[in-house]
Amino acid sequence: MLAARNDLGLRIFSTCPPSARAARDEYLRQVQEIASWSEDAGCEGILVYTDNAQVDPWLVAQAIIRATRTLCPLVAIQPAYMHPYSVAKMVTSLAFLHGRRVYLNMVAGGFTNDLAALNDHTPHDERYSRLGEYTAIIQGLLASAEPFTFSGSYYQVHNLRLTPPLPPELQPGVLMSGSSEAGMQAARRLGATPIEYPKPVAEYAAARRGGPSRGLRIGLIARGTEAEAWRDAHERFPPDRKGQLTHELAMKTSDSSWHRQLSKLGARAQGEAEQNPYWLVPFENYKTFCPYLVGSYAAVAQAVAGYVNAGYRTFVLDVPASPAELSHIGRVFGLAVDRVAA
Repeated sequence: MLAARNDLGLRIFSTCPPSARAARDEYLRQVQEIASWSEDAGCEGILVYTDNAQVDPWLVAQAIIRATRTLCPLVAIQPAYMHPYSVAKMVTSLAFLHGRRVYLNMVAGGFTNDLAALNDHTPHDERYSRLGEYTAIIQGLLASAEPFTFSGSYYQVHNLRLTPPLPPELQPGVLMSGSSEAGMQAARRLGATPIEYPKPVAEYAAARRGGPSRGLRIGLIARGTEAEAWRDAHERFPPDRKGQLTHELAMKTSDSSWHRQLSKLGARAQGEAEQNPYWLVPFENYKTFCPYLVGSYAAVAQAVAGYVNAGYRTFVLDVPASPAELSHIGRVFGLAVDRVAA
């Protein structure tokens, strides 16, 4: 499974289903079930979304922790929702109560209607400057045993002490959206792992990069043959006109670089043969928020190995459809690791 495929220092996260698309009386069970599948498959953690339409991600993280033994919630953090001290307090409180590490997925916010409703009209790149200060305060509070002081353009704290203190081994990993240059620069300054929405792997053919690890947000559907994989992919993500209209509306209300980049790639890829494993139909039908790789185990593994060779070590996968799907994905990563090693 995925835990056995960590020879290259890979970190693999799954994703929790968004509450906005779930039935209220089924959602908690779905979260706990998918968290359990992800842990059994050997995932490092599981992404929990945040935006105005979702339930509170910290409450979802608590449910995940109670349903698993080691799985780390990867909690999306939007500065508009809470003070950085409150984020640090949540991290250290979960560590104190459950002895569990969490990861933080720092986001600047993309749906302009969401931000406008909160009276936040900060321009895109400036939001990343603000996010940098916000994250620096969280990191400083969690790492310091002494009162912490910070003075920036957006946030100031003076002699602020965090209790209970966080054990060093439970320091959170920090991920940050890196699809824009502003996001990438902020991640580098903070030592965070930038997460990108990938282009087709052929565009990385000459990019064998060293330096800090980077990450990708991607879905995988792999089977023994190309035909099986595409059959299952089309069954899982059939065309949906309502979803296409929702996607078009989201494009008009988002200033996220990744949203625009994927939409341009989708337009460029129209008419390409299915032998290309890179697939954007689920994104274009508003069923998910990332590209997919679809094909045989060998074809998808070759693409994943290409991303690894280009310097990507963290993979945030889409919501798993079943334990069997995670088993297919584990096989892909096993083959990819073997290809990179060879």
